[in-house]
Order: sequence, then C-alpha cells, then structure tokens
Amino acid sequence: MAQKLLLRPFLSIPAKQLSAPLRSPLLLCRVSAAPCNLTWRLPVPFTTVPATTRTFSTTLVFRHTFNIQDGDDFQDRVLKSEKPVVIDFHAQWCGPCKILGPRLEKIVAKQKGKVLMAKVDIDDHTDLAIEYEVSAVPTVLAMKNGDVVDKFVGIKDEDQLEAFLKKLMGP
Repeated sequence: MAQKLLLRPFLSIPAKQLSAPLRSPLLLCRVSAAPCNLTWRLPVPFTTVPATTRTFSTTLVFRHTFNIQDGDDFQDRVLKSEKPVVIDFHAQWCGPCKILGPRLEKIVAKQKGKVLMAKVDIDDHTDLAIEYEVSAVPTVLAMKNGDVVDKFVGIKDEDQLEAFLKKLMGP
C-alpha cells in the first residue's frame, strides 16, 4: 500500500513531462517534517524505447499446437504443411471439447514435432466447419498432404488418441 502511495504522483504524470525534473510532495526529510528538495530525472531512453511484445513457451505443447486465425492461415499452416496435421474443431461452450483438447495437445506434444495440431473454433470459423462437414463438436480430422485421411467425433481416451496419431504418421 505504501508503495502505491509513493508511486501515485509518478504514474499520473503525462508522458511529455517525464524527462522534466520531478518533485515528490510525499518525501520528507529525515531531520524535519518539511518536503525534501530532491530532484529526479528519469533516463530519456526509458521514455523513448518502444514497447515490444515477445511470446515464448516453456512447454512442448505450444510448439506443435496453434490456433487458426482465418482461411489463409488454414491454407498456409494446414493444407500446405509437409507434416501430418491433426485439426481439432471445437467451441468455447462445449464441455467435451474442454476435456479432449488438453488430452490431444499432450499426445501431440509427445510426438516431438512429427505431427502438428491446429485448433479451429467453429463459432469463429463456420466456413471451415461447413467445408469439412463438421456437424458436432468435438470433431478431429487427420490431414496428410492436404487430404483428410481420418476423422472422429466425440471424446477418446489417451490410448485411442495415440493409436489415431500412429495411424496418421504411418509406419
């Protein structure tokens, strides 16, 4: 709480004034109760460095699993993929999808890059769901060289999912 009180004057200053001297009315000298005449200058690079966003993952799941953003993204990352791709058609409101998704991600991560996994939200990408005849969720398609080679609807246990992926990868 004390830190918030000390930082409040600095956080309310407009960006244009950040390089100007700052005086804090909250700082008191140790000897007297009068405000100190300390002047601070924030370093100029602090105010001029653009904010950049970097994403990284610490688990294997995110290296092989990705969300489809649009039709072009699906074309580039799934249909043109040199590796086999498992496509998970799901919805946010679907309870079984929330169970199957993590299981499938875990099994795909165990394959160490031999198989990729694309996640397609049917509410956001109804055109893809219609194109691939998805009538219920969760629906999982297996694609190799741009062609659907296998499909299942509903929840499967881990052994069945492993068998599904082994069949997709071949001998």
